Amino acid sequence: MSQRVLTTESGAPVADNQNSASAGVGGPLLIQDQHLLEKLARFNRERIPERVVHARGSGAYGHFEVTDDVTAYTHAGFLGEVGRRTEVFVRFSTVADSLGGADAVRDPRGFAVKFYTEEGNYDLVGNNTPVFFVKDPLKFPDFIHSQKRDPFTGRQEPDNVWDFWGHSPEATHQVTWLMGDRGIPASYRHMNGYGSHTYSWTNADGEAFFVKYHFRTNQGIRCLSAEQAREQAGKDPNSHQTDLLQAIERGVHPSWTLYVQVMPAAEAADYRFNPFDLTKVWPHRDYPLHRVGRLVLDRNPDNVFAEVEQAAFSPNNFVPGIGPSPDKMLQGRLFAYADAQRYRLGVNHTLLPVNAPKAVPGGARNHGRDGLMAVNSQGRQAKNYEPNSYDGPVETGRPLAAPLAVSGHTGTHEAPPHTKDDDFFQAGELYRLMSAEERSRLIANIAGGLAQVSRDDVIERNLAHFHAADPEYGRRVEEAVRALRED
Repeated sequence: MSQRVLTTESGAPVADNQNSASAGVGGPLLIQDQHLLEKLARFNRERIPERVVHARGSGAYGHFEVTDDVTAYTHAGFLGEVGRRTEVFVRFSTVADSLGGADAVRDPRGFAVKFYTEEGNYDLVGNNTPVFFVKDPLKFPDFIHSQKRDPFTGRQEPDNVWDFWGHSPEATHQVTWLMGDRGIPASYRHMNGYGSHTYSWTNADGEAFFVKYHFRTNQGIRCLSAEQAREQAGKDPNSHQTDLLQAIERGVHPSWTLYVQVMPAAEAADYRFNPFDLTKVWPHRDYPLHRVGRLVLDRNPDNVFAEVEQAAFSPNNFVPGIGPSPDKMLQGRLFAYADAQRYRLGVNHTLLPVNAPKAVPGGARNHGRDGLMAVNSQGRQAKNYEPNSYDGPVETGRPLAAPLAVSGHTGTHEAPPHTKDDDFFQAGELYRLMSAEERSRLIANIAGGLAQVSRDDVIERNLAHFHAADPEYGRRVEEAVRALRED
């Protein structure tokens, strides 16, 4: 069997891949050496802009299987009957650090699922925490800037981190999550995933419901202490990537059970918390979990760059039966995520295999053409406008989800108040749910960071938040910070 011939990108055979063309033996190189110039130019362009957040990630393919009937709440086809399977791609990630960061760090984890459904791709883009630090997308860039490397020192600065949190009392709940035991998962397999936001479901009769997604790991929750994480990050910065890859390769397929909380739309206005506030959870005693199905990962990508780095998720990729809610952070992400992918990957990123909808052979049926890396000419007979008289794709007239009712005047409004809206109550509830050992580790983790802050007023502002969440919580953090600063 003859070997395949190495070629240039234009398909010409390469005669010598060991030596550049030169002007005589030992002479200067020639600009006419197409093969050399092509290799160097392509090498310079191998990297694309990394994600500003969620840059460090891992991913795998698998399937989602419906185990329980939820057709009373949604007419989404991929959730239509028990036993139906849908192919998925899942990407896990850390949030704050760059592509070269370590996996075993204290940071929220991204948990993004792409369902390749028969009605188009559905992207559920969440985290391993059910809440977040801020409730309005206007503050998201500020939050991320406070957590990223400082422009002067080039490192994450406690002054910046805690100064922002001190000015953002709504962050207290998520800070309690992050500084607790679950702040550093032992692996991607041993953590839960959450849609975090509130979404809407619509059933076949047009009835609307608000839902929250919970992916509970079937491997059990496992976490690392701060000391274990430092050791692991030093031994193998790619620890979570290594664990996921090797588990699937040896046939140990990680899985999660999907549950949803379901709130009839009519109950949202009078619920004691704002149900669309991303810094709050819905207590399970109010809205219990309904089991939906099982998510299983069983195949590793063949190329991490092509399939993990170029995987593009956007929470505005809905399918019939599922839609958004008035959650302000979700509303902002509906634009920001898709825009980030157009910047990073180009306007034609949905043509890449990992992102292409499997529901539509040959790619999406629309009039989007041209742009960088366009391969969607659609042929000489296709018209790129609608309506047309040439058998082009047509609208259905059927909304994906029930419409959201709106009223009032335009302007910059705070969210409407609910009877029990509070920035600290749920953080205190979370603290009181912890065991004595968990509380001690939480206090140590918070104090270790807060004690490094250089300004007393920033420290006092944060201590006030912990006192407001729970008197014991505040007292213990204050004592621990004082002890560290006196050393």
